[in-house]
Amino acid sequence: MVYSKRSYDHTMVWLLVGALTIFQVCSAHNDLKVIDNRYTTASLSVDVSKGRQISPVFFGIFFEEINHAGAGGLWAELVSNRGFEAGGRYVPSAISPWGKIGDDEAIYVVTELSSCFKNNPVAVRMDVLCDQNTCPPGGVGLYNPGYWGMNIEEGKSYKVEFHVKSSGSLDGVISFVSDDGTQVLAFQRVKADAEKVKDWTKMEFTLKARGSYKKARLQFTTSQKGTIWLDQISAMPIDTYKGHGFRNDLMEMLLKLKPRFLRFPGGCYVEGNFLTNAFRWKETVGPWEDRPGHLGDVWNYWSDDGLGYLEYLQLAEDLDVEPVWVVNNGIGLKDQVDTSLIAPFVQEMLDSVEFARGSPNSTWGSLRAKLGHPNPFKLKFIAFGNEGCDLNSYTGNYLKFYKALKKLYPDIKVISNCDATQKPLDHPADIYDFHRYTNIPDMLNLTHLFGKVKRDPLAPKAFVSEYAVIYPKDQMMNGSFGAALAEAAFLLSLEQNSDIVEMVSYAPLFVNQNDRTWNPDAIFFNTYKVFGIASYWVQTFFKESSGATLLNIHFHNHSKPENTYVSAISWSDKLDQKNYITVKIVNYNNVTEKLKISFDGIDPNSVKLWKKTVLTSENLQDDNTFDNPTKVVPISTLLKSEVGKDIVLEVEPYSFTAFDLINSAQIPKLEANQTNQV
Repeated sequence: MVYSKRSYDHTMVWLLVGALTIFQVCSAHNDLKVIDNRYTTASLSVDVSKGRQISPVFFGIFFEEINHAGAGGLWAELVSNRGFEAGGRYVPSAISPWGKIGDDEAIYVVTELSSCFKNNPVAVRMDVLCDQNTCPPGGVGLYNPGYWGMNIEEGKSYKVEFHVKSSGSLDGVISFVSDDGTQVLAFQRVKADAEKVKDWTKMEFTLKARGSYKKARLQFTTSQKGTIWLDQISAMPIDTYKGHGFRNDLMEMLLKLKPRFLRFPGGCYVEGNFLTNAFRWKETVGPWEDRPGHLGDVWNYWSDDGLGYLEYLQLAEDLDVEPVWVVNNGIGLKDQVDTSLIAPFVQEMLDSVEFARGSPNSTWGSLRAKLGHPNPFKLKFIAFGNEGCDLNSYTGNYLKFYKALKKLYPDIKVISNCDATQKPLDHPADIYDFHRYTNIPDMLNLTHLFGKVKRDPLAPKAFVSEYAVIYPKDQMMNGSFGAALAEAAFLLSLEQNSDIVEMVSYAPLFVNQNDRTWNPDAIFFNTYKVFGIASYWVQTFFKESSGATLLNIHFHNHSKPENTYVSAISWSDKLDQKNYITVKIVNYNNVTEKLKISFDGIDPNSVKLWKKTVLTSENLQDDNTFDNPTKVVPISTLLKSEVGKDIVLEVEPYSFTAFDLINSAQIPKLEANQTNQV
C-alpha cells in the first residue's frame, strides 16, 4: 500500500489487542535495558553441507510517493508546483507555495489559461505596476520556497529553466536568495528584446552558488513596468546521482541496503482514492514541461510527476535491482471499474511493458529510445494493483490482466494481492503479496506464521512487500529500538522460510520531516540532513542474504532460549574472493546468551571468527533523531580469530547480532530443493 483505509480498521484492531502485551513486554523495566546478571547457555550446530539457496531477489525496497518521498525528496527538483497546475484549471487559481514580492500597488499576479503547453494550460501573469523609479529596491516578482526550503550549497551549480513572454523588452533577475530575500546566493540577469519574448521563449541558465543556505528560495524579480508571463520553472542541482536527477545523500542510504529489487510507485498512490487521481504512467513520460502532474489524493499532495515511470525504471537500473512495477488494475480505494469495461486498463498495462522492454522499433519502445534509453529495461515482475482482494471487481479484473500479460510475456512473474498464508488462491499467480502493519507482540508472533504454511512446490511464493511495527497517530514516533528488534526477529523467520518466501521489503521507505503522514518510516530527511531509524539499520543485516545459501541449524537438547531467533547463511564476496558464514541472532531477553556453536560438514579448523556487528541500545524506546542520528546504529568490531570445532558466541541482552566467520573451505554445491529447519 502503504496505509489504505481498507486496512486501517484491521491494523488498529491489532494495535489495540496488543496494547496490554506491549506494556508487559516493553514496560516491565520502564523500557530500560535492566540486565539480569545471569546468562543463558545453548548449544547448536550449523551444517554447511545441508542448506538451500535463498531467492536472488530476497531483500529489496518498496518506494511509494508518500510523505513527499519523491517530490521534495529523492527527486532532486527544487521547485514545487513548477507549472502552476496544482491549483486546478479554473482560473484564477491558487499558486501555493509561490509567493509575491511587492505590494498590491506595485504588482498584480493572476493565473491564466495562456500556457504554450497543451497538457499544462495554466500560466502566471505578472502586471508590474511600478518602474525603476517607484519599484522597491530589488524589484518585484515571484518567489518559490520549494519543498520547505531549498538547500543551496556554496560552489555548487544549479540548472534553472523557465518559459517566459513579455509585453515589451525583458529585464529581470533570476536568483537563489535566503528565505527572507536579504542574502543573494546566486543570480543571473535575464535580458531580451521585445521581439524575442513576444511569444513564449524557453530560457536556461546555470547558477553557481557563492554562498550556502539551507532554506533558500528561487525568485524572479524585475523593476521594468509592463506584463510578464511565466510558466514551467525548474531548478535542479547539476550534481545528482549519475546525473539522473536523484538526490545523492538519499541514494546513498538506499545503496547501503544493497537491495535486489525496487517495488514502485505504490501502494495507495497507484490506486488513488478515486481513479481520476490514480498514477497514469503515460502522463509521466516525455518532456517534463508536458507532464500534467496529478493530485495524490490518498496522501493529499500534488506531484508534478518529474519522478515518472521512466525515472522509476532508471532508478532501478541505477541501483542495479529488479523493477517490480505495480500497475493500476482499475480499482481505487473508493471506486472500481467493472470487469466488462476493464479492457482499456489492460491495454495500458501492456503498453507499459512494451515501453520498458520493447525494441526501439516498437510503438512504445521507440518512445523510450527517443527519451534517451534505447536499450530495454529488464522488467520481470508485475503486480496488478494494490490490495483490494476482497473487492467485487478484483478477481475478474485480475484474470483479464493475467491472461493478456502471459500471452505476450510468459516470463514475467505476476504478483497477486491476495494473501495465501491461510488458504490457497483461487486464481493463478507466481507470487502473492502479504502486508502486515502491527504491534510488537504480533510481530513476534508472526515469526511462526510462514513455518506453518503448507509446502506445495506448485504454489505461489510469498512477497512480504509491506511490514512494520507502527504506532497510533497520536503517538508520533520516529520508531523504537524495541520495534526494530521485533522486526529483526520476523525477518529472520522469513529468511528461515525462504523456500516459500521469495521477496521482502519494509514500508514506508522515506519521510520528509515536514510531511509525516505515516508513523514511523525507515529514512527521515529534510533539505540537508538524512538518517535511518533503527528499523532501517536492521535491514542492513540482510544485505548479503539474497542469493546466499541458508544453512541448517540444530539446537542440541532443546536448549534454544525463549525469545531467541537465529539464522545462518553462507555467501561469497566477489570483491575479496572470500567465503563467509554469517550467524544472525536476535536476543529479545534481558539476559546475556552464550551460544556454543559447532560447524558440521566442513573441517572445523577452516572456520575463523572474524567480525561481530551489534545493534542494541539502553532503552527499548530509543531511536534516532535529527539531533542524535546515530543513537541506535550497528557497531562492528573485529574479533580474535578463534579456530576449532566449538566457538562460543556471547550475545548481549535485547540485541540483534551478526557474527561473520571466514570459511576457507570449499563451499559444497547444494541442491536447490534441500530444506532447512531449526
